[in-house]
Amino acid sequence: MAANALPFQHSRAYLTRRFWNWFPLGLTYAFLYMGRYNLTVAKNALGHLMDKEAFGIIFAAGTITYAFAFLINGPLTDRIGGKKAILIGAAGSGLMNLIMGFAVKGILLGTSSLNLTMIFSILYAMNMYFQSFGAVAIVKVNASWFHVRERGVFGGIFGILISMGIYFAFDWGYAIVEATRATVTSDLSWIQTILRSLTGSSTTAVDATWWVFFIPTILLWSMFIVEFFLLRDRPGQAGHEDFNTGDASSGDTDETFHLGSILKKILTNKVILTIAAIEFCSGVMRNGIMHWYPIYIKELGYGADHFMRQHWGLILMLAGVFGGMFAGFLSDKVFGSRRGPVAALLYGLMLIGTIGMMFSLDGHWVQLGVIVAFMSLSVIGVHGMLSGTSTMDFGGRKGAATAVGLIDGFVYLGTGFQSLSLGFLTTASWNYWPPFLLPFAIIGLVLAIRIWYAFPSPTKSSGH
Repeated sequence: MAANALPFQHSRAYLTRRFWNWFPLGLTYAFLYMGRYNLTVAKNALGHLMDKEAFGIIFAAGTITYAFAFLINGPLTDRIGGKKAILIGAAGSGLMNLIMGFAVKGILLGTSSLNLTMIFSILYAMNMYFQSFGAVAIVKVNASWFHVRERGVFGGIFGILISMGIYFAFDWGYAIVEATRATVTSDLSWIQTILRSLTGSSTTAVDATWWVFFIPTILLWSMFIVEFFLLRDRPGQAGHEDFNTGDASSGDTDETFHLGSILKKILTNKVILTIAAIEFCSGVMRNGIMHWYPIYIKELGYGADHFMRQHWGLILMLAGVFGGMFAGFLSDKVFGSRRGPVAALLYGLMLIGTIGMMFSLDGHWVQLGVIVAFMSLSVIGVHGMLSGTSTMDFGGRKGAATAVGLIDGFVYLGTGFQSLSLGFLTTASWNYWPPFLLPFAIIGLVLAIRIWYAFPSPTKSSGH
């Protein structure tokens, strides 16, 4: 049998049911991203009401909360299951987006004197607490549905789902902002025209930017209903046989959840700790490029009507799709389901891209956009491989949520660190932007090389 071959074949019925399990779950996860990164779209729409320093503070408050929430929500999800976790996340994030929308509405209409930075730091932090259920839920559920030998492909799918969420956040968010302006400044699509009519935006005296928060609420609560009836934690709950997935939980027949033993297994695993350090760097790199490029070109007045600015979310989605599938293919088909070589390769590309950024600031915004999209392809591929796949491999079915909680927590510690840092650094000068990212690209590459040969060791051979 080939090293990367499955020890059994799934039935067509099983594959169909698995699709209807992970696809709606993934769509919910994508809408969570929309309800997370709509803050960046709102920042550009609100202008002086949310300057770069305020944005940096708000985003950091949310991402640091997100990071530490995993200490609670990772083990909690391993105990209660992924279905309950994603339902809590969708309901809670939808509620927080609703309240943020009303807060923006009150401030813009002059009916509220709330300090936007303060209130949004609180509300966005609460939103990100509920958001943290998303990643742990999707990994927890799919750890029981995907064998370790096919999780590289799932890592690619995970990257695509992230990319869809980014697309929804940026492009749909931008379209919502344009459709709900008090005065239309560009041609609207038929969907935007309908949205404008439904929201009554033409009757408001100010831009109805609050809809960039209300619409994710509607989508998340709709997916809550779908997932309540459709999602199952394990194949056995959907009329199929549970099977040995070949990961670190394989051969462990005790189904009782013991937090102490799972934490000991994870916190003494050098591979998981190394992955956590790599993903701290990924948090700095991913959000350090993805969010600051549209802010950069808007502030410097570049390409107000250019495709790259209007469709930044689509560009990032395509980059993420190709990056995720490329990474998944290499992992499962070339490197025998090892994740380290793929992460090292993609970090090498990010290092090259960071150096390219240094020579692309002074007016070369299109060239810079191409480089940043190329780097996004790489970092989403890394994130899918490590947070989306290695957590299942080395945490096992039982500890998958706790493992992804630890690792994704480090992603968002990195995100919070870059948010605070770049909020102040770019206010001083945009020339500090690429040099700030450079050491994290180097560190990520070195650490990824260290786990080149890492692979989970099940206690028994896997079989259906």
